[in-house]
Parts: sequence; structure tokens; C-alpha cells
Amino acid sequence: MVRKLAAVPGASRSGGLFRLVLGALAAAGLALAAPPAVAEPLGLADVLASSRRHAPQLLEAMARVRAAEGRLTEAEGAFDTVIAGTAETRLSGTYDGRQLGASVTRPFASRGGQVYAGYRVSGGDFPIYEDESFTNRGGELKIGALFALLRDRAIDDRRFGLFRAETGIALAETETLLVAIAVQRRAIDAWLQWVAAGERLRVYRNLLAIAEERQDGFRRQVKEGARAAIIVTENEQTILRRRALVVDSERALEAAAVRLSFFWRGPDGRPLVPADSRLPPALPPPLPLGAAGEARARQALEARPDLKALDLRLAQASEQLRLDENLRKPRIDLKVEASRDLGAEGLGGSSRSGTETKVGLAFSLPLEQRTASGRIAATRAEIQAFELRRRQLEEEILIALDALDADVRATRRLVDLATQERAAAVELARAEQRRFALGASDLFLTTVREEAAADAEIRAIDARVRQAAAHADMAAAIADLPALGLAPA
Repeated sequence: MVRKLAAVPGASRSGGLFRLVLGALAAAGLALAAPPAVAEPLGLADVLASSRRHAPQLLEAMARVRAAEGRLTEAEGAFDTVIAGTAETRLSGTYDGRQLGASVTRPFASRGGQVYAGYRVSGGDFPIYEDESFTNRGGELKIGALFALLRDRAIDDRRFGLFRAETGIALAETETLLVAIAVQRRAIDAWLQWVAAGERLRVYRNLLAIAEERQDGFRRQVKEGARAAIIVTENEQTILRRRALVVDSERALEAAAVRLSFFWRGPDGRPLVPADSRLPPALPPPLPLGAAGEARARQALEARPDLKALDLRLAQASEQLRLDENLRKPRIDLKVEASRDLGAEGLGGSSRSGTETKVGLAFSLPLEQRTASGRIAATRAEIQAFELRRRQLEEEILIALDALDADVRATRRLVDLATQERAAAVELARAEQRRFALGASDLFLTTVREEAAADAEIRAIDARVRQAAAHADMAAAIADLPALGLAPA
């Protein structure tokens, strides 16, 4: 059943039926009858919260963040402590030498090189050309370190891999935020279209109810001889036309609810099609715009995740350039080592006794430097490309903000004009209602005025949807996370 609205005081019974719809239009929209059990309206915040938790695109993006975290753990493995061991014995031949050894190596985290320690013990006899295999009876203990003095001192492959993995996590998180903004913007649009479809259906259902109730009065009047029978046929045509509008609006509402289910999901993440009973009573005000002018532009340039992603890629390329320039440096490694044999003298003689210390340098340098020069040239070109792309993106953002600002102003004006048009249409329809009640007008003109008022209400709904969409576009453009339901918990 459709809820009846209060009749206009002083109107006849027939004229009051016409004014039922017009009074509702003047009050900013028609409402459906409340269901027996009133369901809580499905608000935008509910949809955004559900979308944030369960949207497949967001879950996929968060999986990429976890993958980046795994790659960081992999890069940290380059600094793992390595334990190695060897065992060797002769099974035949002149000599019966045998030896057992173990070593521990740990790379430096902040500079090139490593520290190491080892222990080995041997027994039996070795040929003279393997004299260094001899140890005292208690074995040999060794400790040493390798220091990179030029190449690999400030940066090397291991530290670059770690940096790239760390920034890779930040990049994945930034790209996740970019996906989240796009998903939430689509969720807002789906919710707006669903609510607007419900608003349109309310208008057409009430418009149909007026014609159906009016038909009952016309049949009584024809039966009493107060009106010609043709008026029943004329009104029946109006009823059929309005029923078609209701059917089309119901189809549009059902389609909008199905589209909204992509973002509105249950605790298990499965799509939920919202019932008509959960429609809000009216479209809410658009999202707040926040700062304006230069402050809005600064907010966008500081918060936009696509700009942050470019900055991270630029940082990776800059670090790659450092690594490439590192190849131009000569490799000069300093090695310091100390060893001491333990226990009683072995077959190798007394020369193994006591502490032995060593220091040495290793040097290498490619003469042509073609590898380093090629990498440096390629990386510098890549950095320049990133810088140009960032500048272009900044310009695109600022231009888009100007266009969106114009759209916001235009939609605000459209809402004002649509509201004025609706008020004028309602006033005209009321005047026609009075004339019809007095017998100075006909059903055709009265019906036209009614439907013109309903059309004006539809245009007012569309104008409010466009304004809400423009505000949502602005929130997405400046990465307004609270407005998009993405504020940190």
C-alpha cells in the first residue's frame, strides 16, 4: 500500500487526490510505505567499510604487499651468517693425510666485506706440496676480516638489493592505496545510483497510486452520472503509462542493487544484494570538500599515491645509479687475518707453533669501463624519464583539479536550478488542481502538470547525484582518505 498524504485544505474530494502527489513533491520527495519491520538504512559508510575489507581488487593488492615483504626477507638473507664444513681423507697412496675443518662467515651490514672465523685439524702425513695442510695436534684456530676500501665500500649488490626490497614494500603499499581509492570511488558511485534508483521508484509509485485512487473516484462519478464514461478510459491510459514507468524503475533499482553487491559483502566476503527496505529515506549531502584553491592543490600533491609511487621508483633508480657508479671504482680489498695452532706439535714440525698474523691487499680494475659506462648511461636516462613523468603527472593533477572545481560549482548551480524548477512545477500543478476541482480544467492538462512536477523531481534527484559524484571525484583526486572510508584505524 502507498502511504496517503494529507489533502490540501479547502479542496474537493476529487481535487484532493491530485494534490496528494504535489504536496509530496513540494516537500522534497515522495516516500514509499514503511515495511512491517523497519530495516536499518544501508548508509554510504557501511558500504565503504565493507568494500575496504572485502573488495577482491584490494585483497589482491594486499597480497602483493605480502609478496613484497617476502622479497625483503629474501634480500636480508644476503647478510645471513654462513657455516661451512669440510672433511677429507686419503684411502690409498703413499700418504695417509686427513683433515677436518669448519668456518663461520658473516657479511658486514654497513660496508663491503665480511668477518670470518674457522677451525681445522689434520692428522697423518701430507706431501710437501700440501705442507699447509699440517696442523698441531689440537688443530688450528683462525679469525680474519675482509674490508672493501673503494668499490663496494659505500654500496654493493647486497645492500642495493635490501634497499630495493624495502622500497618495494612501500611501493606495493602505495599501489594498494591507489587501488583502494579507485575501488572506493566506484563503491560511492554504485551506492549513489542505488539510492537514486530508489528515489525515482518512489516518485513513480506515488504518481501511479494517485492515478489509481483517482480511477476509483471516476468510476463512482460515472456510475452516479456526474461524469462521462470516457474519462475512465482516459485515466486508464495514464495508469498504464505510469505502470510502465514503475516497472522500468523497478528493473533499474534491481540492477543498481546487483551492482552495489560487488562492494556490499557479508562477513565471508560474498556479495550481498541489498533489499529495497534498506534504502535511505533520501540522498544525503555530498562529501565535504575540505580545503580549496592552493591548499587543495598542495594536499593533492602531497597525498596522491601515484606521485608517491613515482618518487619511490625515482629513489630506486637513484640508488641504482650509485651502484652503477660503484663499478667505476677500482677494487681494493684489505684482508687481515690471525691464526694459532693449538696443542702438541704435529707432523708438520715446530713452524706451526705460536700466533701467525697476516695483512694483504687485493687490486683489480677493468681498463675500458664499458660495463659501468653503459649501466650509468641507461640508469641516468631512466631517472630523467621518471622526472619527466612526475612533472607531467603533477601538471595533469593540477589541471584535473581545476576541471573538478568547475564541475563542483556547476553541479551546485544545477541543484539550485533543479530545486527552483521543482518548486515552480509543483506550484503550476497545484494551480491546475484547483482549476480542475472547480471544473475549469480537464484531466489531460491536470495529468500533464502532475507528470511535469514528477519529472522535475526526477531532474532534482539527478542533479543531486551529479553533485555528489563531483564531490566524490574531488575526494579521490586529492586522496581524501577519511572521506573515502580509508582513514587509518
